[in-house]
Amino acid sequence: MLVLNVQLAQRSLLRWQRSRTTWRRPLQPMTQIALAFVTVSFLAWLYLLMFHGRFWRADQRLEEALQALEQWPALVAIIPARNEADTIGSVIASHLASTYGGDYSIVLVDDHSHDGTAHIAENLAQGSVRPITVTRAPDLETGWTGKLWALQHGLAVAARKAPAARFVLLTDADIVYTPDTLSRLVGKAEQDDLTAVSLMAKLDSRGLWGSLLIPAFVFFFQKLYPFPRVNQPDNPAAAAAGGCVLVRRSVLTELGGLEAIKGELIDDCALARLLKARPPVCKIWLGLSNDVTSLRDNRALASIWAMVTRTAYTQLNRSSALLLGTIFAMAVLYLAGPIAVFTLPLHASAAIAGLGAAAWVAMAVTYLPTLSFYGKPSLLALTLPLSAAVYVLMTLASALQHWRGRGGTWKGRSYS
Repeated sequence: MLVLNVQLAQRSLLRWQRSRTTWRRPLQPMTQIALAFVTVSFLAWLYLLMFHGRFWRADQRLEEALQALEQWPALVAIIPARNEADTIGSVIASHLASTYGGDYSIVLVDDHSHDGTAHIAENLAQGSVRPITVTRAPDLETGWTGKLWALQHGLAVAARKAPAARFVLLTDADIVYTPDTLSRLVGKAEQDDLTAVSLMAKLDSRGLWGSLLIPAFVFFFQKLYPFPRVNQPDNPAAAAAGGCVLVRRSVLTELGGLEAIKGELIDDCALARLLKARPPVCKIWLGLSNDVTSLRDNRALASIWAMVTRTAYTQLNRSSALLLGTIFAMAVLYLAGPIAVFTLPLHASAAIAGLGAAAWVAMAVTYLPTLSFYGKPSLLALTLPLSAAVYVLMTLASALQHWRGRGGTWKGRSYS
């Protein structure tokens, strides 16, 4: 019986070896392709880790304390608002609580809201310690996007209401500030003679979708626009975060206001390019900060989906070729490594699995500082491939919206 069992085992082993030889032969070319993909992924992450402007360190922060100015220049904030009744009270309250030492006035532009936004703002303006002007934007002119049209109208009103203002704060109706933030922003601009200062607001990252997608969104933005390069005056990279942009009024006036970028959906980065290209070379300072916070609720996937699909295809210049290239690049960069690890039993290649694991580890390492900024657990770094896959789907959805003539849909308006 023992001899029989040994013979059966030998035959089974022989059959397995033959079958393994049979299915491995046609897989050899596929193995070579997989090795090539995972090698490219690893080398790409090595480049991003070491040579892409140190974007992943997330270390471009506004100083905690700046030397006080002898005389604080006048400042005016312009807040475009469209159906922001849920947040506008808290937003205005944060501006009124500012400890800014100079003249500070507020112009709120109601962009055809139908939820009582303007009424709430007008009630807060009564008896306010700082001047608040509530105005209504004219009907949207052809060729303008809604936010830029409202801001342009706000600039015109500010020219009458606060003619002495040296700085203009372009902000959003869901952005709140800590009391000393404006002093530090203006102090930074004056101390370093900056044309503009922009802070990326800390976005709501609560819940499953917020935790999975919001830190990844900020990470991708930093990768696309490495902050250290943006902050170099002689580097062509230009970016800003539209929720908080402090700009010198004289420069904005010389540029003719916002008309030069009136049709831009990604208006903040368009403004940054405009400012940085103005001779002589100007500086844009962009940073991450806990002092500027967005009240936009991102716990539901729909909220993040709407935010991304509005501009994702525009970011690709509405190009089908760039869309396909981006999907392929994202797959190689973010998915090749994890897939190589999980399919080890199939390809049985230590080299492929090892390079895949190395790429995945490098990816996680670059993601850690952004996760730390958002107070998220380090283990979440391993989910970046999943986050990237969801963003690819949102980019595809953005392209579909544009192809259907509903591109750039936001707050009831579509920009095709």
